[in-house]
Amino acid sequence: MAPQNIVILGGGVGGTLTANLLARKLTRKQATITVIDRTGRHAYQTGWLYVPFGGAPPEKLERSERRLLHRMVELVVGEVARIDAQGHVIEMVGGEWLPYDYLVVATGAQLVPDVIPGFAEGAYHFYSAEAALRLHAALREFKGGKIIVGAAGLPYKCPQAPLEFAFLLDDYLRKQGMRDLSQIVYTYPLESVYPSEGVSDFAAPLLAERCIATELNFTPAAVDPQLRKLTATNGRSLEYDLLVMVPPHRGAAVIVASGLGDGQGWIATDRETLQSKQYDNVYALGDAADVPVNKSGAAAHFEAHVVANGWLHRFAVSNRPISTMVR
Repeated sequence: MAPQNIVILGGGVGGTLTANLLARKLTRKQATITVIDRTGRHAYQTGWLYVPFGGAPPEKLERSERRLLHRMVELVVGEVARIDAQGHVIEMVGGEWLPYDYLVVATGAQLVPDVIPGFAEGAYHFYSAEAALRLHAALREFKGGKIIVGAAGLPYKCPQAPLEFAFLLDDYLRKQGMRDLSQIVYTYPLESVYPSEGVSDFAAPLLAERCIATELNFTPAAVDPQLRKLTATNGRSLEYDLLVMVPPHRGAAVIVASGLGDGQGWIATDRETLQSKQYDNVYALGDAADVPVNKSGAAAHFEAHVVANGWLHRFAVSNRPISTMVR
C-alpha cells in the first residue's frame, strides 16, 4: 500500500504540532508528511505584545521552523497560490504543483487594516513584528495625552491582548512618570470588555481601579489621522493623541483565492472533528477554522491533538490500538 501523502499548510503552532504528533506515530512507509510555510521561520507572536514596552526584540522571538519539526517531516519554504481541493493538489507561487491525499490547513489569519478607512495611516498595533517596533518608537516619543486602546472588530487573534496591553500601558506610564499626564480609554465592540462573561466581570473592576475609561459597543468605522479622531459605526467619535487598535482580521488570502472560506475567509469546519464541511480529506485548525473558540496559540495547540488523533483513528494507518493515540 502506497504511503498516504499528508500536506500541512502553515508552520505556526497548529501546523507544527500536528506534523510532529503524526510523525511520532507513523513510519515513512505509512505516510509522507510535508509542511509548507511561507517564511520557514516560526515566530512566538505572543512576545510581540511586550516589544512596545522594551521587551525582547522580534528577532529573539523567532526560531528556524526546520529545527522545530520532527526529522520525518519535510519542510517546503514557499508561498501557496491556490488550493485545488477537488484535484487534491497545491499550486505554489512559481508554478510548482504538490499533490496530497490529506490536507491540514493551518494558515492562520491575515491583517486587513485597509478595511477601515484611515486605519493604516492613523493607528498603531502590535500584531506583527514591524508594527510592534513602530509602536515601541511611538511610545518612546509620547509625552502625555489621550491614548485609545481597543479592537477594531471580531474575531481576532488572542482576544485578551487589548486588555493586557491596556494594563501594561498603565504600568508603563506610571513607571515613566507620565500617568498623571495621560488618559487611557479602552474601547470594545461588545457590551462588555471581553467576550467571556467571567473574564469581563474580573477585568472591568481592574480597569476602573486603574482609571482606565471604557467605551463599549464601539466598533470602529473610520480613522481620521489628521484630526486624530476615531469614529464608530454608530456615529460616536473619540479624539486621541495615540491610537493603539487591533486591526481587522480575515482568513488567509489563499483560502479566499481557493474558494474554501466564508465571506471573511474562515473555513467551515466541523467543531467535533475539525474536518472541512466541504471536503472530508481536508482539516482546518487554529485561526483558519470557523469553530467558535478563541483564535489563539493555546486553541491551536489542543486542536492539533484533535486533528492528529482523528486522522489516526479514522484511517487506522498505524495498525495500532486507539489507546496509543497521541497526547
